[in-house]
Amino acid sequence: MKPLVIYTYAKCSTCRNAVKWLRAQAIPFTEKPIRETPPMAAELKRMLRHQGGDLKRLCNTSGGEYREMKLGAKLPDMTEGAVIKLLASHGNLVKRPFVLGADFGLVGFKPEAWAEALER
Repeated sequence: MKPLVIYTYAKCSTCRNAVKWLRAQAIPFTEKPIRETPPMAAELKRMLRHQGGDLKRLCNTSGGEYREMKLGAKLPDMTEGAVIKLLASHGNLVKRPFVLGADFGLVGFKPEAWAEALER
């Protein structure tokens, strides 16, 4: 299996838990810092399909930058392209951890969902 790419933020306890879980499962992965190297537009579009087209599920809605930009109010009126472009240029805005597999996409960390997706 090709190593997974997981986008994380070092100060995020959820990201640290996800990385710890991957190591405990002996699942090979490459870690990328989400703030410095946000997912590319193509990756965000793939993730969006895995999230049923729900743009809000790609967003770090609890983040300070999301609140400062008042994206909660703006998001419903934004086009998909505008949101993808914004997320691709502002890693702080992307929900993390962020993992794309060959046939799955995971945002946030729920061990049960990760186990199900990764056992395929």
